[in-house]
Amino acid sequence: MTYRLIALDVDGTLLNDDHRLTPRVRDAVRAAANKGAEIVLCTGRGSMSALAVLEQLGLPGTMITHNGASIVDSATRTVLYETEIAHEPAARYVDYLKERKIHFDMNTSFELFVNQMDDYAATMYGKLLARPILRDPVDGLPEKTVKLSIYAPKEVLDQVQMDWAEWVDGLHFIRSGDYFIDVQHPHSTKGKALEKLAALRGIPREQVLAIGNYYNDLGMIVFAGHGVAMDNSPADLKAEADEVTLSNNEDGVAVALESLGLV
Repeated sequence: MTYRLIALDVDGTLLNDDHRLTPRVRDAVRAAANKGAEIVLCTGRGSMSALAVLEQLGLPGTMITHNGASIVDSATRTVLYETEIAHEPAARYVDYLKERKIHFDMNTSFELFVNQMDDYAATMYGKLLARPILRDPVDGLPEKTVKLSIYAPKEVLDQVQMDWAEWVDGLHFIRSGDYFIDVQHPHSTKGKALEKLAALRGIPREQVLAIGNYYNDLGMIVFAGHGVAMDNSPADLKAEADEVTLSNNEDGVAVALESLGLV
């Protein structure tokens, strides 16, 4: 099978646990691109943070960011598609987080805003190559907000997830990592964004390859003609994939591309 579109999650997939792109993975992705495949980073990260990874790969291209809330052309910095969240229902989540002093940020397609910053959060943003902008809490959500992202210890987010489980308000949340929960428009998923991009390109799903490692990757793995789960994925995600490769600390993306003859 010829794969014309290759969607790659970033954290826990393309990058190892030290948030590094290894030479083997970099070279394999470049080789697949040189053979004619369009490489699409499909990530929960914001656009500027994802751009830094794309630059490490040395590739141009389109990025699906914020778990599918934005599709961005990296060369022109043009937003091809985005789904905004309504401010009124979002206020309920913001109030909850502020009352419990849980860190969160507010994202537009290109910018990331925070109301406050501590060393714990600053370390996280540094690893993700993100540059938060301080915003006065009285100013509320920025215009064209596409995502709220919550960052806290795992046990804190486990409780948040339970508290929000019964909320019905026109938004949805997804666990995008042990330490992250994202609140978005219900139509914002990696799978739906990848489907939209494939349609724009005129590429049938059979010619789409997707590789990911966490629950927010499920939609794109199921949509793709061939979905690959990393070995560091939860068991139920592996069960939905067509193939399981090695972990992100074992160059699993490169192994998958090599086994499929794309390198």
